[in-house]
Amino acid sequence: QVQLVESGGGLVQSGGSLTLSCAASGNIFSVDAMAWYRQAPGNQRELVASISSGGSTTYADSVKGRFNISKDNAKNTAYLQMNSLNVGDTAVYYCNFRNARALYRGRWYLNDYWGQGTQVTVSS
Repeated sequence: QVQLVESGGGLVQSGGSLTLSCAASGNIFSVDAMAWYRQAPGNQRELVASISSGGSTTYADSVKGRFNISKDNAKNTAYLQMNSLNVGDTAVYYCNFRNARALYRGRWYLNDYWGQGTQVTVSS
């Protein structure tokens, strides 16, 4: 089975930086896109950034120029470099692998996978 494990969250002062990592376990052979979402209390989950299998990236307007998404296909790992953090970035951050093709017990599976979430708190 495939599991996504996030790390790198924590408490940081406004203006600081954090890098989140999302590592996938299991026999993943391809992923259409990797993405980071976030959800603040009382808000809906929103897309922060995504990167396609070909390396094309998209960002929410609120993080453009401050966040950078990248991936290491060999390690099935996604990263989110977050700079110039502000209080508005405080949220639980979730990684998502979209249309991941995985081999498990001799069978192929095509699924979307989510991490458990990692808390990012930015203090003023």
